[in-house]
Order: sequence, then structure tokens, then C-alpha cells
Amino acid sequence: MATRQSVDQLLQQCEDAINLAQEQYKQAATQEHYTDGDFTNALQALEDAYNDLAKLAFSANAQQRDQLHRMRLQLQNVQNNMILLDH
Repeated sequence: MATRQSVDQLLQQCEDAINLAQEQYKQAATQEHYTDGDFTNALQALEDAYNDLAKLAFSANAQQRDQLHRMRLQLQNVQNNMILLDH
């Protein structure tokens, strides 16, 4: 079973990845392709966080799975926005 601490740490990692991705999204929208490396790194951070969520969900209880699922949806939303950005 997943511990509360491990879930909280992962949720914090996800929030950090989302914040980084949103910053890179804003920069990419205004500066076009000048920071492609940072943009790609932000996408990778989102993907890593998403994969970690999927792994932890296997050992989580129902309430934790619900939290992880909601965070997964947030990650996917930010990831989709970044992918669809024409920069």
C-alpha cells in the first residue's frame, strides 16, 4: 500500500512539473522557438510525473487512486496544451 507521504511527494512533484510546463508554455507562446530545449524538458517532466502516477496507483487505496487520477487529468491537460501549441 502506498504511504501518505509517498503520495504527497508525488503530488508535489506533479505540481512542480505543471508549474514548470506552464512557464515554458507562456515563454514558447511569446518567444516562439527560442527555448525549445527547456520546452522539451518541461514536456519530459510531465511525462515522467504521469508515469510515476501510473506506477503508484497500483499500490494506492481508493482515495489515493482518486487523488492520483485527478492529478493525472491535470497533467494530461497541460501536456495536451503544450503539444498543440504552434510555436
